[in-house]
Amino acid sequence: MAAAPNGLTLPVVHALPDYMPARMVNEFVYCPRLFYYEWVDGIFVESAETLEGTAQHKRADRPGKDLPKPDEIKDAEETLQTRSITLSDERLRITAKLDVVGAEGGVVTPVDYKRGRPRQEGDALGMWAPDRVQLGAQAIVLRANGYRVEEAIVFYQSTRQRVRVAVDDALLLETETAIEDAWKVALSGMRPPPLVGSPKCGGCSLAPVCLPDEVNWLHQTAEPPQEQLMLFAAGEIGAPKKPPQSDVRRLVTAREDRRPVYLNTQGLRVGRSGAVLQMKDRERLVAETRLNDVCQVNLMGNVQITTQAIQALCEAEIPVCYFSMGGWFYGITSGLSTKNVFLRRTQYAMAEESWFSLKLAKALTAAKIRNQRTMLLRNHGEPDGRVLGQLKQMAERTEWASTAEELLGIEGNSARLYFGAFQGLLKGEADERLPAMFQFDFQGRNRRPPRDAVNALLSLGYSLLVKDFTIACYTVGFDPMMGFYHQPRFGRPALALDLMEPFRPLIVDSAVISAVNNRMVSPSDFMQAGETVALKPEGRKSFYRAYELRMDSMVTHPLFDYRVSYRRMLEIQARLLAKYMQGEIGSYPAFTTR
Repeated sequence: MAAAPNGLTLPVVHALPDYMPARMVNEFVYCPRLFYYEWVDGIFVESAETLEGTAQHKRADRPGKDLPKPDEIKDAEETLQTRSITLSDERLRITAKLDVVGAEGGVVTPVDYKRGRPRQEGDALGMWAPDRVQLGAQAIVLRANGYRVEEAIVFYQSTRQRVRVAVDDALLLETETAIEDAWKVALSGMRPPPLVGSPKCGGCSLAPVCLPDEVNWLHQTAEPPQEQLMLFAAGEIGAPKKPPQSDVRRLVTAREDRRPVYLNTQGLRVGRSGAVLQMKDRERLVAETRLNDVCQVNLMGNVQITTQAIQALCEAEIPVCYFSMGGWFYGITSGLSTKNVFLRRTQYAMAEESWFSLKLAKALTAAKIRNQRTMLLRNHGEPDGRVLGQLKQMAERTEWASTAEELLGIEGNSARLYFGAFQGLLKGEADERLPAMFQFDFQGRNRRPPRDAVNALLSLGYSLLVKDFTIACYTVGFDPMMGFYHQPRFGRPALALDLMEPFRPLIVDSAVISAVNNRMVSPSDFMQAGETVALKPEGRKSFYRAYELRMDSMVTHPLFDYRVSYRRMLEIQARLLAKYMQGEIGSYPAFTTR
């Protein structure tokens, strides 16, 4: 059973394998939380270190001769050696894949290959505790199958050195205890807490999933900031104190190295040649890009893609997003990367709890209103003090909303105030030769369809942001269709819409302001179809550039005090929501810019 926020208890049932690999015992001793993520949750993230280890293991992983039976080894007169042998122990329910097993004089010796370097113990070389226990597990498995084992060896490939350990009672007791403890943790259904300030986290490929420092920091500040401030204002407590933000290390990369691809030319065809995506207009090659350089592919309108290209993208876990020619987000194709069914079960259970939906909705709405107010303060030449004051009041009123309907009313009033002042953020030049609807003269929000140039930009931008949050939901393991503030509706990514609320003004509105004020788009970039105003192909291309520049810009996290790109921030916020749902932190820290 797992304790969710506010003490709600949710069942967590894991169908665990019958046997635990010895490698997972190594992970458990190294970090119980890492063990749980990899073996119980089934989450694994490749890194340079894991890829290097896999490459170094290739020779050891090549199957060799069968390991002779214990009686055959006892009678053998020559030294025997075999590779990549898998054995198991029924009593402890463990299995071990042995890299190399040597046999001589009736005694077998397991040799395990590790990519790192040995531990320095004074003038001597030692073995790291996780490696020692993994070898202990291999020795136990060998003995369970009738073999005689007196010592085991780790070969550290970075230094090309061997370290030996005696298989004695102390090692066997240490190993059996670790195996029993690992089974208890796996069967408990409770993910262990993160390590505190450990240097191990810096080299862990799962640090961006685990967020150890962020979880620990938020756990120490369990009271939501709004409640602390209200108690402080009432004189009931002293000034709220938090642990220093410097305790939170940035263990995620600041930016995504790969880039999104937007295909905007109608009639384009996307194919694949090896590890390269090729874009052709009829049979003429117009562009190509390596799969390793792409994080998503966006097909805008009548753009075709081959089955081979889709298969390659799915295998590489690169999503393909589909839009109408006008920018309406239709859907997404992705591989089998969403394997975290346990998070989805928690998500569905919490969606039935009205208190949870309302609490989350209030946090998201308050953050959105505060970010709208910040946008006016930053970008308006002469912001109206009354509007700013009313937005501040609206943000505070969200805390007292008792129903979703009341919260929607507060959000609607704040949107009316914010968009009523939005024209003061725009400085685009008019083109008197073109109709008024193509000018950047914003009179208020309209949509479905947008009926002027600024609303066309806003609608396209919000569609792109829904797409990016849908990808973030899939990455974390959520069902993007099951929301909390936005209620489920057929075909609508409600959770993506929930999570994007605080980011609407910071990403999309900011991109629109930048595109207009920096003349990245002009009135001549728009066209009319019936009552709809839409961007021409060149105008869309320019706006995609403005949007991606904003997504790639660096921003300081208001709680953790490190800088990452907005694209990286979307995933961090989605992971924090997952940790809130699973009871690891006490509240959801909705993003509010400084």
